[in-house]
Amino acid sequence: MESWAEELGSCRLCAWECGADRLRNGGVCRIKLPEVAYTSVSKATKSVTVTFLGCCFRCIYCNAYRLSQYPDVGWYYRGAVPPEDLARELLDCLGSSKSKEVGADAVNFTGGEPVINLPYMEKVVSIMRRRFDGLRVGIATNGFASDKSFERMIDLCSWMNFEMKAYDDEIHRAITGAPVDPVLRNAEHLISKARSKIRVIRTVVIPEINVSEVEKIAEFLAHLDTTVPYRLVGFRPNFLLYYHPGPTESIMRRLAEKAKAKGLQNVSWSGYYPHGISPLIRDIANGMSQYRTHSARIAHAYSALAGCVSAQRNCGKCPQSNSCPSMLMEPWDMQDKLRKVERE
Repeated sequence: MESWAEELGSCRLCAWECGADRLRNGGVCRIKLPEVAYTSVSKATKSVTVTFLGCCFRCIYCNAYRLSQYPDVGWYYRGAVPPEDLARELLDCLGSSKSKEVGADAVNFTGGEPVINLPYMEKVVSIMRRRFDGLRVGIATNGFASDKSFERMIDLCSWMNFEMKAYDDEIHRAITGAPVDPVLRNAEHLISKARSKIRVIRTVVIPEINVSEVEKIAEFLAHLDTTVPYRLVGFRPNFLLYYHPGPTESIMRRLAEKAKAKGLQNVSWSGYYPHGISPLIRDIANGMSQYRTHSARIAHAYSALAGCVSAQRNCGKCPQSNSCPSMLMEPWDMQDKLRKVERE
């Protein structure tokens, strides 16, 4: 058995500290040995990202539930990858043209929840740093780590994305199935002991479920450090909340202002659930006289805004089909394009 895996024999990595023998059986997370869903290049974090399977939460809204609730969902991915093989793959990816295009110089771990794979991550990073001087490391976490694990995560990472689902314990348990105290404790520790490593603390805004929690979280954060970056992310209907409405743009703007009113200086927001088509899309569509139907004009307006140069879409005949300019590396890029048009 490899040394990094020994800790999984009586796992106490997350705040459940369930002591499961993950060499044989999954714990609360249902994961035995670490399993990789996929790797990708991230423009947002300028990194090569490793997305793990499994999570110690069971969030009712998870937009990655096919990953986080593995293996219960019946989807299957890459699975266990020896750390030496993954490190080699990530180093090769960092040298790729796509990584160079976005300026990637880091590895970022997300999921699912990375903390349940902490010894494995430490091993991968140690191998990579032998060949990549100055490698930066990012971790996206739900904050539900044991005290010792969280210290190790801080030591390992160059930056951390930390998500807070709620402040009230009852609401947090109803959303995630887990108590909030470990998350609050780790958030306070991160802010007080490793402020420079915070990339963002974020909350996914879910109407009628955790909207009331935003001001409480903002007040909690402001009491610790008014400069902490706090980002509100609009919920997109998914998983158990597939038929639950997302927040409107006005809700997101209002909550951002309320968070600022609690004393936070660095509040931002992204994502909302439109209850109609953007006027900007309608304007673009109205200029598309080449289409006979309104439906086709609306459909092509989105492609045109993203970068499509064709008068009418016919991808098999397009000279740019091998390098389509109508591409988003990340879906929220469309909001940025809409805002850019608004500014212009």
